Formats: sequence, structure tokens, C-alpha cells
Amino acid sequence: MASRRSADLLIASGAVLVNGHRPPPSGSLIDPERDLVTVHGRRVVPRPPSRYLAMNKPTGTLVTAADPRGRPTVFDLLGEAGAGRLFAVGRLDAATAGLLLLTDDGELAYRLSHPRYKVPKEYVAVVRGIPDRRDLEVLRRGVELEDGPTLPAEAELLDGGTGRARVRLVIVEGRNRQVRRMLAAVGHPVEGLTRTAVGPVRLRHLRPGSWRRLRPSELTTLRAATGLIDEGGVRWRAAREP
Repeated sequence: MASRRSADLLIASGAVLVNGHRPPPSGSLIDPERDLVTVHGRRVVPRPPSRYLAMNKPTGTLVTAADPRGRPTVFDLLGEAGAGRLFAVGRLDAATAGLLLLTDDGELAYRLSHPRYKVPKEYVAVVRGIPDRRDLEVLRRGVELEDGPTLPAEAELLDGGTGRARVRLVIVEGRNRQVRRMLAAVGHPVEGLTRTAVGPVRLRHLRPGSWRRLRPSELTTLRAATGLIDEGGVRWRAAREP
């Protein structure tokens, strides 16, 4: 309805009534389920709490509300839990599996996806060939792509053999197919890709196709990482920069 400061002005002006009466200047506690709050005669209904979900997206599943060709989507997997408007935080292409966050909190989704907030996303890729020290150093410094150089990334060779290797890559951007393009640029095309973490939220033992609600501690850390709460846990919303 209004920011806290604007709400204080509305209350002081007499525009706000609780059960038909002006609240005292010192304020009063209400029960949203029982008390009627109006502003200029119009009822104010609290927004339902936002939803924050983590899913292990299987390979071949689309991150879209519906597909005209009838291919499976992440919302098919959510069932009734996907009712209403949910945002996918950082799309994964059909060939990529792993952690996908979904929420109806548009501001948090925006901040988690925008490179300005530098929220890390971790991937494990199966690549062709064995990256050497020089390849990893290029990934760490930033790779020159057709749409410009990437920001520095974490890159680690996990294991390798028989012409293939597993590479852990942590990026803070969200360009289209960025991890695949970065690894192809250093000569190691991706044969399999899984996102394993977004900020403090990790995939862990979540089975492919299953989902869970975020823990309060995960949500608090995500909000802090994007500046939606300060170090003392106070929530705030800053205006977006153009």
C-alpha cells in the first residue's frame, strides 16, 4: 500500500481507520484475520507470504510455464505448488540440470540474477579433454566471448581420465549459456552440466525432479547477499538503478 514513512503520514492524516476508528498516535496492534483496516475507505488486505522453492531440474525439462510442443516443464513437476506467478531465478537450458530457485518475490529474483549483486552460481561440468593449468587460469581471469569478456571466475579441476574431466566453475554473471561458452572457448566443450549452488543454497541430495522450500537461514543469507537486509537483519528495498 505504501512505504513505512508514507504509511505514517497516511495514519497521521486520518486516512487510515481500524474497525472504523482512527488508531492512536502511538499506534496499535491488529490481527489481520479479524480487524478491518481501510485507507480512504478502501479495505487493505495483507499480501500472502512469498514462496521460495529450490528444485533439482532434470535434463530435458524446460524452464517455462508451458510448451506448445508438449515437452515437460519445471511447473509440471511442481504441480499445485506451482500455482500462481513464480519467477525462475536464472534460467537453465533444457540440457542443463541442477539447482533452480523459484519465487514470487520479484525483487529478490531480480537481484539474484543481476550481475551487479555478484551472487555466485556454482556449476560442475563434464568436459571433453583435460583442462591444464593454463586453461584454468584463463577461466579464472575472464574469457573473451563474442558478447565481451567475462568477469573472473573460480575454476577447479575435480578429476579427469579417458579423455574427459569434471570441472567446477563458479561465476557471478548469468549470460546465456555462459558456462558452456566459457569452457568451449578454452577448448573443452561441455558434455554434461549441473548447477550445484546459488549463493548459500546448495543442491546437495535433492533428487532430480524433486523440490523443497528454502530454509529461513538460506533465505536470510540470500537477502543479505543482495542488500535486501542489512547486517542487523533489517529489511529494506532500494530503488533500482537504471
